[in-house]
Amino acid sequence: MDTPASSSSGAGSYVVTTPRVRAELVANAPDGIVPGKSIELGLLIEHQPQWHTYWKNPGDSGLPTQLDWQLPPGWDAAEIAWPTPHPIRIGNLVNYGYEGKVLLPVKVQIPTTFAADSTSATVQLKASWLVCRVECIPEEGSFSLAIPAKSSTGMYAADFAAAHAQEPVALQGESSATVEGSKLQLRISGLPAALQNQSLQVLPESANTLHHAMEAGKDFTQQWDGAVWTATVPLSDARGDTPAELPLVLTTTDRTAAGNAVAWRTVAPISGQWQAAAVAQVSPELAAALAKNAEQQGAAPAAPPAASGSLWLALLGGLVGGLILNLMPCVFPILAIKVLGFAGHGNQLREQRMAGLAYTAGVVLSFLALGGLLLALRATGEQLGWGFQLQSPLVVALLATLFTVIGLNLAGLFEFGHFVPSSLAGKQASNPLTNAFLSGVLAVAIASPCTAPFMGASMGLAISMPAAQALLIFAALGIGMALPYLLASWVPAVVRWLPRPGAWMDTFRRAMAFPMFATVVWLVWVLGQQSGIDGAATLLALLVLLAALIWALTLQGRTRWVLSILLIAGGAYLISATGKNLSNPAPQIASAAQPNARWQPWSAALVAETTAAGRPVFVDFTAAWCVTCQYNKRTTLSNPEVLQAFDGKQVTLLRADWTRQDPAITAALNQLGRSGVPVYVLYAPGKAPVVLSEVLSVQEVVDAVQALPTQG
Repeated sequence: MDTPASSSSGAGSYVVTTPRVRAELVANAPDGIVPGKSIELGLLIEHQPQWHTYWKNPGDSGLPTQLDWQLPPGWDAAEIAWPTPHPIRIGNLVNYGYEGKVLLPVKVQIPTTFAADSTSATVQLKASWLVCRVECIPEEGSFSLAIPAKSSTGMYAADFAAAHAQEPVALQGESSATVEGSKLQLRISGLPAALQNQSLQVLPESANTLHHAMEAGKDFTQQWDGAVWTATVPLSDARGDTPAELPLVLTTTDRTAAGNAVAWRTVAPISGQWQAAAVAQVSPELAAALAKNAEQQGAAPAAPPAASGSLWLALLGGLVGGLILNLMPCVFPILAIKVLGFAGHGNQLREQRMAGLAYTAGVVLSFLALGGLLLALRATGEQLGWGFQLQSPLVVALLATLFTVIGLNLAGLFEFGHFVPSSLAGKQASNPLTNAFLSGVLAVAIASPCTAPFMGASMGLAISMPAAQALLIFAALGIGMALPYLLASWVPAVVRWLPRPGAWMDTFRRAMAFPMFATVVWLVWVLGQQSGIDGAATLLALLVLLAALIWALTLQGRTRWVLSILLIAGGAYLISATGKNLSNPAPQIASAAQPNARWQPWSAALVAETTAAGRPVFVDFTAAWCVTCQYNKRTTLSNPEVLQAFDGKQVTLLRADWTRQDPAITAALNQLGRSGVPVYVLYAPGKAPVVLSEVLSVQEVVDAVQALPTQG
């Protein structure tokens, strides 16, 4: 019986898919798992067209694929049995790697102590690879595979056989390498007779030994001396010290099999010493290719700190983004009431200025705290982006509760001072700086997810910067948000411009309760997207009980305490009975792909598959808690002119919903140099992705789509 290995419910899956490769952990155990015998494991990589990964010696650039196994006790994994690679020429560079489909097999010895009565064994793998076309992208995956112990696992036997057929065969003849200046004289015997008088390729297994981009007849000559193959090959300009021996793989230029093999391996002892390069430097060709990659990706190199010009632009973007945040419906009431409060202070300029500084400190420190938390979590490996706090349903519920309380306070239902002891209320009144500071903290708590407009590139750049520079950008965002209030507190002309105090101020305050209640409606809707209709209903019921409790606490006498106790008990019962609805994920029925739906759920594999088929793709990276996303969705992306342009170019429309944390979407945003939503990307076959503005206009989308070639 031939039973395929199944995925494990442990950490990871046996398949990892990215826009460039599909990687699968596979096994070949035709006799099951037998103590004292061996099985084969392997990483099967299927590349998208024009993409490649690398051999053990990647050549002039690149990195070899790395496999880190976590096996049952006593299991012993050998090294990768590397199939013979193909030379991949890119300009003046030559790399060694694989295109199409390749299997990297590994022999695993089973110990004699393996329990013969086991039903299965789980193997885990952490793999990393560099995949390149013109640009290069490091990728990794965690794999887990359960292998049946008693039944045959052989559905990939043909792939293992093909991989072994591509392995170099060890030569039995003699080999030698003699140093002559900057060249190496090779002399190799034992090759099959069918190869005589054919041209061979030399693939060194060791990096920084031979010059990879050698040209036949110029710096690389070869000939046959009877059954002995001889060649003169150039040494690498980045060569290190002379090793004792040089492992080589020889193959034909057309990969014609001879003696049931396509390549042959030998280890040639080296006679003489070559002069090592003073410093192993990156070749000019490689440096040019890396610069081209960076230019095409639209990003600065990762290692060095950001250029000062990029940093200043990011700081300016943070400042402008912070200013715009003051127009958000949840922030504007706080700002307006605080500024109008100056009208009641008369000429107390010093108090106004101190309040302005306290509010600014609350805003800036809150943004620094959020930014520092984000950077710290990302440093530990968490795949998070800006706005991560609203990806938690419990945080959304707490914010809805907070804004309900604020709205009821603004509406005049209660005053905070009535719920605290008179001594504390006196301290609050005598210390307005604390109130101003907390107002700044409050404004940031809800405004932070909406920083994407005019800020996407700055936030993406910030997360890739050193921590100190990144925190400067977060501070700039806070300064921009606090700037209107700070200027109003320090410029007397603003106070003189304000209307005189009067009954209108109480009316204005009560009117500002409604933007707060509107924010609560939005937050309940967000929670409904995350936890479904049951979660939204539970939150609404709890908010009603909270409002009733606040009203009860405004009563007098015995009624106040009876009603309050009953309402608290009712709230506790509701939380215990239905509280789990707040954190349960929403049913995924609505996210399933519908054949006739205009917008389909996003996946990196679907983007790669669609563009590989020659069709363009437009991706809307969105979230329910992002106000700008919803505005763009209901205006620009629903505009008939935009939809007609999409249809005319046969653009596939995908929506990446980041309402809840999704590592795959976070990784895709990071690759685009963004750390939050909204992000709008147009993928065209064979071209770099085009990232559009965060605040979309109809003309911008139509122009970008019309620039696409017409589909046949």
